[in-house]
Amino acid sequence: MNTTNTANKRLNVKTIAVTAMFAALIYAATAFLHIPTINGYVHLGDALIYLAASVLPIPYGLIAAGLGGFLADALTGYMIFAPGTLIVKVLLTIAFTSKREKMICPRNLIAVLIAFPITIGGYFLYSWIVFDFASAFAEILSNLGQAAGSAVLYIVLAFALDRIGFKKKLSKLNG
Repeated sequence: MNTTNTANKRLNVKTIAVTAMFAALIYAATAFLHIPTINGYVHLGDALIYLAASVLPIPYGLIAAGLGGFLADALTGYMIFAPGTLIVKVLLTIAFTSKREKMICPRNLIAVLIAFPITIGGYFLYSWIVFDFASAFAEILSNLGQAAGSAVLYIVLAFALDRIGFKKKLSKLNG
């Protein structure tokens, strides 16, 4: 048996398992820890999306973010938002990098800032299309709060995980 194939299979199984774990965490944080607003709700699940994007390679981070966010909307009575959430959450992950040793790096800090217009603008456009301009406008402050709260929580969690060498420990599981 080729040892390269064995290593790739372990990497894929581990990566898939971590992706599933992040999707479940994103779902739980979003579905169960949210505050209802005019049309939807605000939550801190985006902080876990940022973490997933900082740990997982791009396609896997996209999957965890999209699946976790979509399921949270679909299974909590907000199915109307699920398609928009899928798009917004996937877009949130693109600016982050998992290629650094630590999650807190210049690119990921800039990505947190890029997440603000993606969250606010994405949900504004989606709400305008699905509902109306007034409803979309009324949600701007809620989406700003969600982006800000998620940014702060991400920085705190990523800093703590960096301090304990989380990414290094996670990569050793592949070993």
